[in-house]
Amino acid sequence: MRRVGSSVVVAVAVAGAASFFSLTSLAADAGPTDAGALVDAAVPSTLAQAADAGVPESIHGCVPSLAKGAARPVVSEDFPRHGVSGWVATLTLTIRHGKGEHVLPTGMAIQRGSDAEKELQKAGFAFPEQDGGTGATTVTVLPEDKDHPEIVTTALEMPVLLLPEKPGRSVLTLPPLPVAVARANGEVSTVCTHLHTITVDDPISEVPDPEPRPNPPPRPQREEWREAKIAAIVLALAAVLGAIFGWALHVWRKRPKPVPPPPPPRPAWEVALEKLGAVRRAGYLDEGRADEHCDRVSDALREYVGKTLGFDGLERTTDEIARELGRSGLPDAEKAKVLGVLRECDLVKFAKFVPDGPTCLGFLDTAEAHVKRTMPRPGSRPERAALAGGAEADDPPRDAVGEEPADAPRASATSDEPRAATTDEPSATPPDEEPPR
Repeated sequence: MRRVGSSVVVAVAVAGAASFFSLTSLAADAGPTDAGALVDAAVPSTLAQAADAGVPESIHGCVPSLAKGAARPVVSEDFPRHGVSGWVATLTLTIRHGKGEHVLPTGMAIQRGSDAEKELQKAGFAFPEQDGGTGATTVTVLPEDKDHPEIVTTALEMPVLLLPEKPGRSVLTLPPLPVAVARANGEVSTVCTHLHTITVDDPISEVPDPEPRPNPPPRPQREEWREAKIAAIVLALAAVLGAIFGWALHVWRKRPKPVPPPPPPRPAWEVALEKLGAVRRAGYLDEGRADEHCDRVSDALREYVGKTLGFDGLERTTDEIARELGRSGLPDAEKAKVLGVLRECDLVKFAKFVPDGPTCLGFLDTAEAHVKRTMPRPGSRPERAALAGGAEADDPPRDAVGEEPADAPRASATSDEPRAATTDEPSATPPDEEPPR
């Protein structure tokens, strides 16, 4: 037989009942079958006479019919003559019909419990499940006869199970099966297949001592698990979003943070008194380190004067500090005391002059007295005075400017001897200096 390909919709009725089954159209190749006779399904003369009389005659329960104006389909059949109990035997039909007609148009679905199914079971046959991989298949091909282009060929394969009632060899007869052919206008013609006889043997008929065989290996069955697919997609998206969120959180935490503002600077007089107090408690004079004592007193006084007048006192020489003091509003006596301490400490540092202990303590007392005289008094409002260089400093109350502390005479007395060689000339206070405002 020819192999054919292209799918059509098919429908079949089983002997004696049109509702016994219907076939769903499936695309497949009609393969070769076992050896069998190809029989022309021309309706016998008795059927033709019955059709001419308008009364269809039943052939073993199959009632043929022909639509008005339709040509009778020509059916060739092939069915194997031998089979094995429990196995499938395939009835192959080759139907030549008019172009535009369809074989088994309504599909196939077995109706369980019908009388036709019972009759087919009595004959020892059964149809397998149509969706189990062994259902009926139909294939329609284009016309091959150029002289008759209006004729097309449809191949129909109908597998049936061989289920004899008794063991051993059995002879079963497949009853005629009606095949419906529908026209384009909806009219249906029915042709019946012939009776087919098949000899059925047991699967173990030729085995001397048959033994039970193990079950066949399982077959994989795959189905679409939508819930698992959705869950996998959701988990994948969650993982991606989680990674993005974690990266964004990491970047956000690593962002440059604003530097907290520095604490407000401590008042200059507070820092100066703290450093001078540390010098007094250090005991440099007891250890014979007068040079270090004078150096630290000079640094504390220079830093204080520079902060109050708006310059870096530690980076200026004594002469530069004298010029800055000359432009300031301090009294001349106060300027002379500050410059006297600075010049005496310069002699100790650069000329290796070593003063005695009381003189060194006098330097410390003079520096502390200057800081206390120029710092704001507790409970009073400090007045802001414009100083040279554009800096501002806190002036003491006017009634306190120029007052001498109680220990001032002692400091002057103790420092008269070294100061005689360095502070007699009024270098810190020019004669034409303006009085303080």
